[in-house]
Parts: sequence; structure tokens; C-alpha cells
Amino acid sequence: MTTTPSRPTPPPTTLADDGQTRSGFAARVSLGRVFAPVPSEFLLLASTALILTGFGLVMVLSATMATANASPFETVLKQAVFALLGIPLMFIASRMPLRFWKRIAWPALVAGILLQLLVFVPGLGVRNDGNTNWISVFGFQAQPSEFLKLALAVWLGFVLYRKQTLLSKWQHVFIPVVPVGALVIGTVMGGHDLGTAMILMAILLGCLFFSGVKLRLFVIPLILVVAAAAVFAVTSPNRMARIMSFLNVDSTDCYFADAGSCYQPLHGIWALASGGIFGLGLGNSREKYQWLPAAANDYIFAIVGEELGLIGCAVVLALFALYAVGAFHIVRKTHDPFVRIVSGGITIWIVGQALVNIGVVLRIFPVLGVPLPFMSQGGTSLVSGLLATGVLLSFARTLPVRAPALEVASGARPVRPAGAEARSARR
Repeated sequence: MTTTPSRPTPPPTTLADDGQTRSGFAARVSLGRVFAPVPSEFLLLASTALILTGFGLVMVLSATMATANASPFETVLKQAVFALLGIPLMFIASRMPLRFWKRIAWPALVAGILLQLLVFVPGLGVRNDGNTNWISVFGFQAQPSEFLKLALAVWLGFVLYRKQTLLSKWQHVFIPVVPVGALVIGTVMGGHDLGTAMILMAILLGCLFFSGVKLRLFVIPLILVVAAAAVFAVTSPNRMARIMSFLNVDSTDCYFADAGSCYQPLHGIWALASGGIFGLGLGNSREKYQWLPAAANDYIFAIVGEELGLIGCAVVLALFALYAVGAFHIVRKTHDPFVRIVSGGITIWIVGQALVNIGVVLRIFPVLGVPLPFMSQGGTSLVSGLLATGVLLSFARTLPVRAPALEVASGARPVRPAGAEARSARR
């Protein structure tokens, strides 16, 4: 009787083997996309933006409750509505792939310019303190130029990314960057808003710098921007009055509310001085009782200094410093020129505008009328800042992941987080 030798049974496949089972692989992918760890830059940017937003809501409540007409919570509730709108938008934007931001660059810029042109439509445009930079829709005021900042940064990133190999020639650096940039800034200056126009100029220069253009090509746009800002300042009596009051020593005329441009900066300094190191206590500001104009807007930092003292001001500065660290880590770690340029432009916008606002309160700069990002009263500014942070969070997800030292030492293949391959393919 002949017996057929039986074949040896293969050993069971385990997840430790090189060939994983299909079911195990599918389970790892499906669970990994949901629970995959996010980079430290993601956590740093998201947490600082949320803390600054919450801090801002508290300070807006404190700065407005003394002068509220109907309810002391009326202003802060409006601001909270925009915060509840902007925070989900931030996390939705953080899930968008890179190709989405590249495809939306041109449509976003065109939409931003058209939205900004609405301020010149009679019945929609709102004039305030000599500037026409707001629109009023169904009782809500919005500032279209805030969204124009983000649209310009994304558009510049896309155009300069497409021209990476041609940026050694001045023609490709200037066209279409300079004409389109001049158009965008011109629509804002049409409403006489020099502060916002200067932030847009800074975004343009920042994107050119992070694109890696040669220094000699970067200096020419810098000179054009400085010259344009000087012309805009000289041709406006209101702006010249602000500059001269900044340069001149304060006199007794500044003590009265009708003294003009020196009254507000002087009371801002008084608010900071009276706060000392520990402040007067949350809610105990004296300047907010109609002494300091724009206490909840451009001069919210003065109320922080008066109520929370030097310690409160240091906390605000530390939060913006952490935001800058997280954003510049993206600029340094990324291998994608588009990510580097847009991240640099957004960082110059958010952090630069914060420094300008604080510098105005400290009387380092003349009054420019730019809000403190995330903290000043203003729903459009808050939503645009959170949306810009969402773009940075989206970029943070694309950063290369370093393999742990143990895996590199053992020669094992570095494991990328689940979903990273799909994100690379989508780019």
C-alpha cells in the first residue's frame, strides 16, 4: 500500500511577519486614519490659537460690559458666535489636502477682490474713522479685507511655487506678482485703510522672501512697498496728524477727548502704566469707562495690561511666540515650496500684525488701526485668523515623520503614520 506523503502545514502568518494578512492590514489602515498621531506643530498651533481665542473672549467681555447699552453680554455673545463658526472651520480646513489649496488659489483671490469691492457699493459700504473698509449685511458688519489677506497668501504661494525654476529672472518674479499685488492693495487703499494695506504689503514681501528669490530681486519690491506706504501717508491729512502726534512730545492738549490723534495713544499708555506688574484685577479697568477709544478693538492689549498687569501682557506675548515657533517649524521642515511660501506669508501676517498692534499700544508705532489677532473684537478678523490657522494645520499634517531611533538602529523599515501614503498620493 502506497501512502502519499502529506505536505507540511505552513506556519500561521503573524502581524510581525513581513507579509501581513489582508484583514490585519485593513484593520490597521481603517483605525490608523482615525487615531493616527498628529505632529507636534499641529498641537502647538491649534492649542495656542484656541487659548488666544478664549482669552480674547474674556477680555472683550471685560472691556465692553461697562459701556454696553442693553445687556453687558451683548458684544461678547456676538464675538462668541464668530468663534463658534471659526473653530470648526479651522479644523475642517486642517483636513484639506494640499491639492485643494493649490486649486483654490485663483478662485479665492478673485472672490476676495470682488468681496472687497462691495465696500464701494452705496448702501453696503460702511465708513468709520475715515476708512471705508466694512460692509453691513442684515445688521452684521464684516471686513472683507481680512479674507483678502489669506487669499493673497495662498495665491502668492501657488504662483511662486509654479515658477520655482524661473525665479532667478526678474520678469518672472514681478509678473504677475507685482501687478496683482498692486491691484489687491489698491482696492484696500481705495477705502483709505493704510494699516490693512501695510499688512498686505508685508504678506507679499514675506512670500517673496520664503520663495527663495535672490536678494537683489527682493530689494526692489521692498523699496516699492516703502515708497508706496510713504506716499499713502503723506497724501492723507488724518494719517499725517497721527504720525506727527507720534513724533511730537505730548502736551496738555492731549488730556481732552477732542484733542485729536494724541488722545487715544496717551490713554493707552496710562492704562498700561496703571496696571503695574500684577494689574488692577480682571474687570477693574478704569480706562474702559469711555476714556480709551476702541478699548475692545485696537487697544485690547492696553486693557490686558491695565487689568492683568505685566504678567498678563507677558502671557499674550508668550502665546504669540509659541504660535510663531509652530509655524516656522513648518517652514523649516517641509520639502514643498508651496507649503513653505504660504506658511511664511501667514506667519508674517498673524505674528507681524500682533507685533504692530502691540507696538501701537506701546507707542513704538503711530496708530495704524490693525486689530490684535484672535483677541480684538471683530468677527471677520477672528474667523479669518482661525481659518488661516487651519491652513497651517493642514500643512502640518504633510510634514515628514522621523523614524524612532530604535527602528533606525535595528535596520527595520520606518513606519509612516497610516494615511500618510494616501496624502502623498493626493499631493
